[in-house]
Amino acid sequence: MPSTDNPPQPAGAGPAQVLSLGDATAIIVGLIVGAGIFKTPSLVAGFSASETMTVVWWIVGGALSIIGAMCYAELATAFPSAGGEYHFLGRAFGRHIAFLYGWARLTVIVAGSIAVFAYLFGDYMSRVIDLGPQSSAIWAVLVVAILTLVNYAGIREGKLTQNFFTFLECGGLVLIVIAGFFFAPQISAVEPAKSAADEAVKSWHTGAGLAMIFVLFTYGGWNDAAYISAEVRERDRNIARSLFLSIGLVMLLYVLVNLAYLKGLGFAGTAKSNAVAADLLAKAWGPAGEKLISIMIAIAAITSINGSIIVGARSNYALGRDWLLLGFLGRWDGASGTPRNAMLVQGAIALSLVVLGAILKGGFEGLVLYSAPVFWGFFLLTGVSLFVLRVKEPQAPRPFRVPGYPVVPAIFVLSCAYLFYNSLEYHGKHAFVGLGVLAVGAVVMLFGLRKTLAAKGG
Repeated sequence: MPSTDNPPQPAGAGPAQVLSLGDATAIIVGLIVGAGIFKTPSLVAGFSASETMTVVWWIVGGALSIIGAMCYAELATAFPSAGGEYHFLGRAFGRHIAFLYGWARLTVIVAGSIAVFAYLFGDYMSRVIDLGPQSSAIWAVLVVAILTLVNYAGIREGKLTQNFFTFLECGGLVLIVIAGFFFAPQISAVEPAKSAADEAVKSWHTGAGLAMIFVLFTYGGWNDAAYISAEVRERDRNIARSLFLSIGLVMLLYVLVNLAYLKGLGFAGTAKSNAVAADLLAKAWGPAGEKLISIMIAIAAITSINGSIIVGARSNYALGRDWLLLGFLGRWDGASGTPRNAMLVQGAIALSLVVLGAILKGGFEGLVLYSAPVFWGFFLLTGVSLFVLRVKEPQAPRPFRVPGYPVVPAIFVLSCAYLFYNSLEYHGKHAFVGLGVLAVGAVVMLFGLRKTLAAKGG
């Protein structure tokens, strides 16, 4: 989306098409497979009516992600841009909606993700070293502060480092599958099975909306493929292929992991667990297994936090470049190779969310629900933008078109609307805080417009 507040970038500047199909697939898998899969299965099981429905929701989540990926594949191949959704929304609805999305990324979506994974880090580090009643929050504050300072100083990350951490995360999942499937007979036999009468108490769809919020949070990340769309070679074909390959692989892995949890801990044990992966390995291999997986998950959480800090700071930098009022975010420090101001502001917001989570006693769950309404609201608008751009720019080349249009993208939009509604309905004290922050963004935007007009008039 072109800026009206700052001069355009020099011609020819921009991302080069250097990523192969394999590179793009590996990056998207790394974006999706974060530390959430080590935490959310217990929450999903707790909201689900039965063991069977727990697995069904993970399969449905994968299917909905594939449908959403089709919509993003059309948008990204027709309008490739490093701005991702910010660019799509700006083209479809104008720069005001794009600003609100950029503000949401700054204050709710990315900062919320950093705080969520910081709490996950804290939950598992507390299994290794307990710092007291607020142990998770203390660990969360420490990891956000340290990683923000590391990135502020300047950080060099290459493919080998990223691949190593992704391998480490996947290695933890493989350990879970092995523990659940091969050690379950000995460790689950002592637990009474849940009777059919117990499972029949709830209707099959009970808790579906809340379960899907956490399932799709765990599948989240594939949409960030939009930010690398301008860098993929043969993107007309490879963007769609990389999305489908990566989501398919992740869905298979997630279903296997959840089956392992259910087999090893049982339905009730999975639902009640505060650190489900550590509990499973503790039953399989004792304290040593619990410590091992806790450390691996904490490291996986660090990679999720660090990745969010890097990507989030750069999208905040782009927002500052487009809007005069937030120009301080759009300053790039050449010595460190980072947008230092954007990094510090993002870190401060994430730390405030960690403190908010401790005050509201919501922790991981509360912070997911804090960001959920804003996230699903803009996800919904991105889906609608596909319809809008088909009308506004029918002449634009579309190398990939969503099959089954308009039914398939309508399923995506309706799913987003359903999850937006459910995220508001449940635990409003978290959800409405997020929406309140977005409302503040609307006020900031009005001041920004006045400042821009005054600068032009002067």
